[in-house]
Amino acid sequence: MHASTRALDRCGIIFGMKELQIKYEALISIVRDMERVAVAFSGGVDSALLLAASREALGTEVLALTADTAFFSASETAAATAFCEGCGVPQRIVAFDILAVDEVVENAPDRCYRCKQQILAHLLEAAQQVGAVLVEGSNASDAEAYRPGARALREAGVRSPLAEVGLTKAEVREASRQLGLPTWDKPSMACLATRFPYGTRIVRAGLARVDEAERMLHEAGFDQVRVRVHDEMARIEVMPDQLPRLLDASMRAQVHAALKDVGFSYVTADLLGYRTGSADEVLEGL
Repeated sequence: MHASTRALDRCGIIFGMKELQIKYEALISIVRDMERVAVAFSGGVDSALLLAASREALGTEVLALTADTAFFSASETAAATAFCEGCGVPQRIVAFDILAVDEVVENAPDRCYRCKQQILAHLLEAAQQVGAVLVEGSNASDAEAYRPGARALREAGVRSPLAEVGLTKAEVREASRQLGLPTWDKPSMACLATRFPYGTRIVRAGLARVDEAERMLHEAGFDQVRVRVHDEMARIEVMPDQLPRLLDASMRAQVHAALKDVGFSYVTADLLGYRTGSADEVLEGL
């Protein structure tokens, strides 16, 4: 039996931490009151926990909606589908061409907001077709970061149950671990558009190049990876404790050759390593 199936079929979960137990029970209560929900499901740790809780709260009255655009890796969409199949939750793939939206492709500092508007509009339409309330997986820790997409959520009236009950990112991971969800230690995800500096027009070929470069780095054993694009240069971010391995002479040569093969003229490593929101650091000077 799939691990996620075992987790979702359990009742009366008792967490080792009282505060976590209280928040999870509040989450179940909030979702149950909605009667039927459509979960905006990316396959990441947050939306996976929300999907699990929704299944526990509402049984079959749950639908997973996964946006399929050029900004998301095909491997992530496949992983989301595999999770849904494993836990027996029906999934609908909502595909549309985000690159047809000029306000998004131009990649201004509000690109995330414009993109989220488009995604929510499509997901809301799909949720309304089945008479479901659309919910999504923002958690309480997200309020501490620069997330312009949160404005689109507020404007659209989309519920964020994890944040509503105060579940932090660390608590989401711990609850997922205790529930047996395979996503509990999954690295943080971000759409491929975040790899391009604001003002750099986003094109399909560029997205594909980044996706392929990150895939190869994952295959080389780097779990948390970002390949930031600066014209013809790739700036690689890995976790700080993995920097020595990336900078090893043999690995340097392997990575350099691989990224040259996908079209980058120059390849460099970010000496600070991976950190959330590094693409927005330039905004501090604006």
